[in-house]
Amino acid sequence: YNPKFHFNPALFWDAKKGQQKEMLPPGPNGPVGVVWMDLSKDHYGIHGTPNPETIGRAESHGCIRLTNWDAARLSMMIKPGTKAIFQA
Repeated sequence: YNPKFHFNPALFWDAKKGQQKEMLPPGPNGPVGVVWMDLSKDHYGIHGTPNPETIGRAESHGCIRLTNWDAARLSMMIKPGTKAIFQA
């Protein structure tokens, strides 16, 4: 819970030119909310968000965003190594 966020501008299409890597503090208002569940593809995960009103909108950088409360609940239901299958 409450993961630190490692900001790397090279991974974000909307990063401002000249932005540096930085560590953002953990907490419910951080970019990944209260929990981060790592997926097998580097830099992708299922995580919370401090802005629940953005759920269901195209505001992601490729991750799956949930409300903080849903992300916390999901993290208690799965174990490391649980397979996730995404289909269109």
